[in-house]
Amino acid sequence: MKRTHSYHRHLTAAAACALGVFLIFLEADAAEITVTRYSTVQPAPSLSQRDPLAAAVVTVLPASVTRIGEAIETLLAPSGYRLAPSLVAAPEQAELLNLPLPQTQRALAPLPLRMALKTLAGPAFTLVEDPVHRLISFERCVQSAGGR
Repeated sequence: MKRTHSYHRHLTAAAACALGVFLIFLEADAAEITVTRYSTVQPAPSLSQRDPLAAAVVTVLPASVTRIGEAIETLLAPSGYRLAPSLVAAPEQAELLNLPLPQTQRALAPLPLRMALKTLAGPAFTLVEDPVHRLISFERCVQSAGGR
């Protein structure tokens, strides 16, 4: 009986060593993935996968989108982000969202989503990001005393 127990213990230790060696090789293989015969890539998420607001967007907003808020919601839809509810956003955000969409901003060239949102808001507003809850909002920029 003791002999069988000792055998199982050695077998378990050998299996653990083999598993450890396999994991080392698996980790080494994870450093690069062969894509084609002569090309390899690092297995890492892209910038837009790590930061959805950095994803490039190219869009022509439909004619039904007439307000800044509608344009922002249209751009945010595929990103997983959404506008912060009016209860937690700055009161000025509602003013921004109700402004008419300028014709010049109806078509947005390849831009990072973050920059497209800032473009729609204009220079009077600052984009505020909450990556934990995947919310964005806008606050009015603080004007300097000399700017009035």
